Amino acid sequence: MNILVCITHVPDTTSRIQFTDNNTKFDKSGVQFIIGPYDDYALARAVELRDQSGGKLTVLNVGEAETEPTLRKALAIGADEAVRINADPVDSLFVARQIAHHAKEGAYDLILMGRESIDFNGGMVHGMVGELLGMPSISPVMKLDIEGDKAVLSREIEGGKEFLEVNLPFIAGCQEPIAEWKIPNMRGIMSARTKPLNVIEPKEAEKAAEVKAYALPPAKGEVKLIEKENVEELVRLLNTEAKVL
Repeated sequence: MNILVCITHVPDTTSRIQFTDNNTKFDKSGVQFIIGPYDDYALARAVELRDQSGGKLTVLNVGEAETEPTLRKALAIGADEAVRINADPVDSLFVARQIAHHAKEGAYDLILMGRESIDFNGGMVHGMVGELLGMPSISPVMKLDIEGDKAVLSREIEGGKEFLEVNLPFIAGCQEPIAEWKIPNMRGIMSARTKPLNVIEPKEAEKAAEVKAYALPPAKGEVKLIEKENVEELVRLLNTEAKVL
């Protein structure tokens, strides 16, 4: 089986976010970057499927040279090779077009990615790639098994779960509990140094969006503590200040 896993290079959730150049650029200094957590689930399940059926597992990132440590970590987790499309991932459609161009040439049986990245949380790339490739795209996928030339899966919907069968190839946006995250061991880390990491130039594609400015969320206000016996004061504040009554 030939599997492609698309991963994002995102700030760790504990990072302190700041902006520069009059709030038009994200300040990356001092920020720890990781594989997107939802992509980690996709990668873990892909490793399991590759180990079960054999074949090849490729990880792909649309990003500049700074993302290569993230790709090396994916190789240490168990991917066979990595591809970096040398471009700034300016918007979801641009990223989807780059993935689709590569996937057409790779003849993949299965394309996995996280349900969304944790920086912009768009949740759009898997659907766009499916449209560009003319493949089914399903998200969020919580369980995935391969039976011959079909995939059996379940996903979360409003009010319950949906159980599906789909012919390969297809695209899945993954989330927990599809697999457990895998932590690279020493053998994986050492082998990742010699696994191929191929850098390719992006295909020409129109950029559909441009960032004008960033803004941090407003600071949280002070907390007022009211004695539990003072119900009248609590009601007054909820009515006059919080304006929820």
